[in-house]
Amino acid sequence: MTFHAILFLLSGLLLLWSANWLVGSVTHIARYLHWKEFVIAFFVMAIVSSLPNLFVGITSALQGVPELSFGDIVGNSVVDLTLVAALAVLLAKKLETNNPLIQKSALFTLAIALLPLLLILDKELSRGDGIALLLAFAFYSIWLFSKRKEYGATFDHSNNTQTHDQFFHFRVFLQSVGKIVIGIVLLLISAQGVVASSLFFANEFQIPLAMVGIIVLGLGSALPEIYFTIASARKGNSKIIFGDLMGAVIVMATLILGIVALIEPIRVPHFSSFAIARLFLFASAFFFFLFLRSGRKISKKEGVFLILLYIAFILAEILHNGRLT
Repeated sequence: MTFHAILFLLSGLLLLWSANWLVGSVTHIARYLHWKEFVIAFFVMAIVSSLPNLFVGITSALQGVPELSFGDIVGNSVVDLTLVAALAVLLAKKLETNNPLIQKSALFTLAIALLPLLLILDKELSRGDGIALLLAFAFYSIWLFSKRKEYGATFDHSNNTQTHDQFFHFRVFLQSVGKIVIGIVLLLISAQGVVASSLFFANEFQIPLAMVGIIVLGLGSALPEIYFTIASARKGNSKIIFGDLMGAVIVMATLILGIVALIEPIRVPHFSSFAIARLFLFASAFFFFLFLRSGRKISKKEGVFLILLYIAFILAEILHNGRLT
């Protein structure tokens, strides 16, 4: 047991460290290549910050327990739409949401976040459902790129006072590319450890595997978004913050779940395993959308409400799964 506890802790720390390393490396490359905020917010950062979910998902699917990935993604989505969004609101001096692209993307986020919940009502996310999710990701991507002119600014995420030539020369660019390759390898290794140790503790203590994915992995996998959101909130960059948040939810709910379902269909024979998580994901997506659209911004009070909603989610999961065991 001690071995698996150490394995879980070290694998989790390695998973988070490598994900944050990837975020930093991609940020350096983005500034060096003068990529647009549009590309960074909605695709690069969203996909990079979702890599832990992808590797955990692929590993769990190959080991025949894809429900662990489903719980991870549902839990992570709830964290993004409540806790991470609230941190952005509370830490930023001013966070406006009246950009037309953000408003329209909020509607897509609501619909796509709930799509897997609808597809799994028959107690299975089949390979056909996986293809449907991948098609939804392709549709959103095509729509988003058609709006790329609305994102004209070049990405700049540094508080460093050094000049571009001093800090972002070609050697740093090559180092960042190398770090991305190493980071992906580390993610793969750490995902193996996380899944193996999660299975051990779920069996040893008779904890539902869904609960491990929803609470533990869901929060842990969201740390890259928390890191990037806090850094962006200091600059008050609404487009980057909400682009990353909504992009991450969409990538997880479509691209990653679609890939996992293609590898191994996700079966949930007992509705009660994900009942609370489904309810709170619906509530989180609804209130996030409502607050974003109501006053064209999310107020501090609404941010506090989102934090309370996340706390209620954790307590409800613990109490619910405690009764099941």
